[in-house]
Amino acid sequence: MANYRFFIRYDGTRYDGWQRQGNTDRTIQGKLEKILLRLFDRAVEVHASGRTDGGVHALGQVANFHSPEGMEPFKPQEIENYINTYLPEDICVFGMEFAPPRFHSRLNALGKTYCYRIYTGKTPPIFVRRYVWWLPEQLDEEAMRRAAALLSGTHDYASFCANPRMKKSTVRRVDRLSVERRDDLLTVQVHGDGFLHNMVRILTGTLVQVGRGQRAAAQMPEILLARDRALAGPAAPPQGLCLESVDYNPPFSVPKGADERSIWRNL
Repeated sequence: MANYRFFIRYDGTRYDGWQRQGNTDRTIQGKLEKILLRLFDRAVEVHASGRTDGGVHALGQVANFHSPEGMEPFKPQEIENYINTYLPEDICVFGMEFAPPRFHSRLNALGKTYCYRIYTGKTPPIFVRRYVWWLPEQLDEEAMRRAAALLSGTHDYASFCANPRMKKSTVRRVDRLSVERRDDLLTVQVHGDGFLHNMVRILTGTLVQVGRGQRAAAQMPEILLARDRALAGPAAPPQGLCLESVDYNPPFSVPKGADERSIWRNL
């Protein structure tokens, strides 16, 4: 029984998120598993490093699956070619390889990097509208950076979790939360050991409120300590968010010629 590890890139606009759901066939996991069922003639479960929400994109999602027991394993490149033949044009797998038997894309992930993009130009961003949140207004970026610094570190992020019935620990480590500008594009980049449901979008929505002057940067510690979702800002729209990369040890990198990050960063 072979374990296959691979990268997957997708434009999440048309999909209801990563996770397979019984009431829709518009999920990334569902698309992949349907193709693998056709290949192996048996059900195969695909595991991802994390479940992205509906409308959220991925540049460097990592996933894995095991081939059915008792079957002669296919070569990784054969599976990659087969999957890409039947995937829709807004999903692509690449870098397919054999992984150690116990490798699990979610359980072995050490950290993730997300990037949220806000376009502040005065006219609608026609060609990148599916990948940014259009906010044609002035934001106080320095205040947003002060708030970001107070939200970084190891904290209980229950106030930034959309799941009110979360039973597991809501403590996470955010070791980078930056706010940068290039021309009319404002980016919020987040790196941490893991994220709660809608956490990055709620962090971004809260920072935007600070940028608008609707709340003070100094309120961030109070919001964290309260562990009350009602005290944090709204979740930013999903289309501005992209999962950029996932950390593992030992690390493995995007295959040469398959990295679109330089293009993505210039949006």
